[in-house]
Amino acid sequence: MTTFSSRVLDLAVQIQQIAAPTFNEGPRSEFVRSQFLKENLKDVSMDSLGNVYARLSGKNNTLAPLVVSAHLDTVFPNSINLQIKEEAGKVIAPGIGDNSLGVAGLFGIVWALREKKIELEHDLWLVANVGEEGLGDLRGMRGVTERFEKDVIGYLILEGLALGHVYHRAIGVRRYRIHARTEGGHSWSDYGRPSAVHELAVLVTKLTSMKLPREPRTTMNIGTISGGTGINVLASDAKCELDLRSEDPNVLAKIVRQVEELIHDANRADVNLTADVIGQRPAGDIPADHPLVQLAVDCTYEAGLEAVLTSGSTDANIPLSQGFPAVVMGITTGGSAHTTHEYINTEPITKGMEIIVRFVERAGSL
Repeated sequence: MTTFSSRVLDLAVQIQQIAAPTFNEGPRSEFVRSQFLKENLKDVSMDSLGNVYARLSGKNNTLAPLVVSAHLDTVFPNSINLQIKEEAGKVIAPGIGDNSLGVAGLFGIVWALREKKIELEHDLWLVANVGEEGLGDLRGMRGVTERFEKDVIGYLILEGLALGHVYHRAIGVRRYRIHARTEGGHSWSDYGRPSAVHELAVLVTKLTSMKLPREPRTTMNIGTISGGTGINVLASDAKCELDLRSEDPNVLAKIVRQVEELIHDANRADVNLTADVIGQRPAGDIPADHPLVQLAVDCTYEAGLEAVLTSGSTDANIPLSQGFPAVVMGITTGGSAHTTHEYINTEPITKGMEIIVRFVERAGSL
């Protein structure tokens, strides 16, 4: 690793050590804000959501700016052990790649531009945003695009992992909390009455038996399930959380209708099932030949890597769904994201940051 990439990694570790579960990113937001101020960036601020903004001035502030954003939050609760382990060429820690390294990459851009004495023609807005994971429902990025809208060169979303991948298609997501309610009772004396747990289990079996198309890729997941108060109690209350995704908005809409019909049909006089929408990530895309995508591909190729064009559910969903150009790029390789043994490979950080900085430098010519 170079001294520069070691500096980026060191900052990523500092960020990772600050717990930042979705809806509780405050301490990490404050840390990033303080670091932006130390870098003497302009217009450092935090909005009501907890997004942190800073501007690196370009030569011509009449030009549209480039917005580079990285999400602050992680999937891990405050109680998780954030201990870091180091192996040969690896750093292992919850959230180190998703997305502590991405946030550190915001600073890496500034350091690299200053070290190379590169002054951009356009302003560069750096944003550390909240609410990307889980039930955050991309609320931070909604705030970012509300602020800048279409008056930008584009949006570059940084992720710590996925080096070499260029996301330019956003898959649609619909999430539900399904609630089953019954009168409940005693497992012996009231046997025969419906149990909310049993009714929910029957519904889940029907949902997961639905045939989903392989093309376009479409998925379903029951992420959580809970209910009941005791082993000898007919549960009066049970709930689960359902995640539906598809690359095709029309297919997603079809699956949504089927799911809602199954839930509706499961209701009886003594069984009440409801479904509340708890997340909607809109789909969108820009074509593979869009200048922003081609710039990402070219910068990746020039660093000796083949760019993989792909789709995903990321902060880019929001600008892409609104017709604003956006791409997602990664800084290094790694794996086991969203687990306590998540890891990043340290050696590729140098190449990953080289690609990102080249993209930022050349974006003004689009």
